[in-house]
Amino acid sequence: MAELLLPLNAPGLDRIGLALADPTRRAVLLELLAGPACPSDLAVRVQTSRTNLSNHLACLRGCGLIRAERSGRYLHYELVSDDLFHALRMLVEVAERLPECEDHRP
Repeated sequence: MAELLLPLNAPGLDRIGLALADPTRRAVLLELLAGPACPSDLAVRVQTSRTNLSNHLACLRGCGLIRAERSGRYLHYELVSDDLFHALRMLVEVAERLPECEDHRP
């Protein structure tokens, strides 16, 4: 494996970690892998209230991971970049191949 020189301070990784650490935010990001979605659809798909979802969407926007695009009266949320899309897809693929954790905490 090639050695990567990573900065010791990577605030972008902290923001991604914050997003992925919460089950609802993680579910939103994974749902957005399928493409843009409006809040009402996302709330149903991640099984949360619109109010709770609104707070998580604000967090994800504040972290710079998603953006909102207006289409008429409606907002549609999407991932901010193709790079983030590909990174999340790759992370999901890696996670699916991981052996079961010996420390049985979630």
